[in-house]
Amino acid sequence: MKNEIVSPEQWLAARKALLQKEKEFTRLRDQLSAARQALPWERVEADYVFNGPDGRVSLEDLFDGRSQLIIYHFMYGPDWDDGCKSCSFLADHADPAVVHLNHRDVSFVAVSRAPIETLEAYKMRMGWHFPWVSSLDSSFNEDFNVSFSKEAVERGDTYYNYARKGFPSTEAPGASVFYRNESGAIFHTYSVFERGLDMFLTTYHYLDIVPKGRDEDGLNYTMEWIRRHDEY
Repeated sequence: MKNEIVSPEQWLAARKALLQKEKEFTRLRDQLSAARQALPWERVEADYVFNGPDGRVSLEDLFDGRSQLIIYHFMYGPDWDDGCKSCSFLADHADPAVVHLNHRDVSFVAVSRAPIETLEAYKMRMGWHFPWVSSLDSSFNEDFNVSFSKEAVERGDTYYNYARKGFPSTEAPGASVFYRNESGAIFHTYSVFERGLDMFLTTYHYLDIVPKGRDEDGLNYTMEWIRRHDEY
């Protein structure tokens, strides 16, 4: 690291200059959030049913009496031994936030294609408490473009993050948001993938303020350093 060493006066001047950029970023972020909330909605017509720990549940059931629902598309294939380590990293951040989300009329649920027994065992291992259901017997993952056939992956012809391109796995991460109105109609309001999921990772936000930052430039891929929290 070759940062310049300066006097306190010079440091303060540099910090104030950066503060102006930070304030501009905050204003732009607020504008982006407003634009996100103003997006048009699409009605969900399919009757999705999932396998939960207590039996079959519908998409409406996942709202748990609230009007807003965040679904995290957790990468966990039907034949995988463990859940994705990067999704596990995100789940570590989401789990303690659920109680606060619930008190703002928002439910949070993870959805994966692994069997519910597998999900329950992994959830117990990780010590999480958020609801987690299996979409193994549903087209939900495919319809929301987070699960792909092996043939599509081999061809490099998957549709992910609103573009047709290659993806290295049959499972992909993402988050989708839904709204349920007073008559029970359900609408898809937003989905986000890839680097858009950074907003949920407070560890990265902390790393962004330290001198070395995320320190991932020399890695084979950006999240290579991450381990499940019981594997460090």
